[in-house]
Amino acid sequence: MMRLKLRIAGYTKESVVDGPGIRFVVYAQGCPHRCEGCHNPETWDFGGGKEISEDDLVSLISDTRLLNGVTFSGGEPISQAKEFASLAKRVKSLGLDIVTYTGYTFEELLEMSIKDIHIKRLLENTDLLVDGPYLASERDLSVPFRGSRNQRLIDVVKWKSENRMSDTD
Repeated sequence: MMRLKLRIAGYTKESVVDGPGIRFVVYAQGCPHRCEGCHNPETWDFGGGKEISEDDLVSLISDTRLLNGVTFSGGEPISQAKEFASLAKRVKSLGLDIVTYTGYTFEELLEMSIKDIHIKRLLENTDLLVDGPYLASERDLSVPFRGSRNQRLIDVVKWKSENRMSDTD
């Protein structure tokens, strides 16, 4: 089976600011939102960054000790939903949780997931979603794991159980 390649800006092996616990962070390359005041504007260019195989990322994650989970940040992971959904499924099989950052709102993603199975699968494998664009006018460093007050922490696992979102392969 051919594994996918992801276009990433880079990764951080151990972070404590991108979700609960110690996290491996993958920074997606490419972002349509281009939020004013963005923390990672170098990730906007869809042609930038570098390609890395899913297998190589899984190996890097597997070799990093004491991780609680993996965070997909950006750029915009949803722009590579197929690749990040596949990676998320493999990461979950390692017993790690997934945090996904997105400039889209949860409601927008749910609507998009009706037509895009890859977005649906990425959501199904996400445990915690940080949604919404970064708004410089709402900047607040006191809110955990977020840059601006408009961004929300969505417990996707709880939402799935309450709304009966079905898991798929």
